[in-house]
Amino acid sequence: MLYFYLLMCVLGTLLPYGAFLPWLVQNGLDIPLLVAEASQNPIAAFAWLDVIVSALVLLAFIWYEGRRLNLKNLWLPTAATLSVGVSLGLPLFLLMRERLLRHATSD
Repeated sequence: MLYFYLLMCVLGTLLPYGAFLPWLVQNGLDIPLLVAEASQNPIAAFAWLDVIVSALVLLAFIWYEGRRLNLKNLWLPTAATLSVGVSLGLPLFLLMRERLLRHATSD
């Protein structure tokens, strides 16, 4: 699973930014335009609201499960979620968690 989570971290960064960076180059960091385009129809609003709720659940899970397992550097998947999205934050947290659990069972 470690390699799978690592691959998902790479894809979870490259795919969203592959779509976002051309828009950013064309429009700059125009937040009102970004919000307008992201919510311009019901299906776009559906997708963004789904992502926002998923990100909030993920952040709560990172901090709850991370503290329960005494996992270090919880800021890293938190920052990944806030800067890239759930597509990086979730596999990164699961990678960190898997490494910790493997280390704990090998002792």
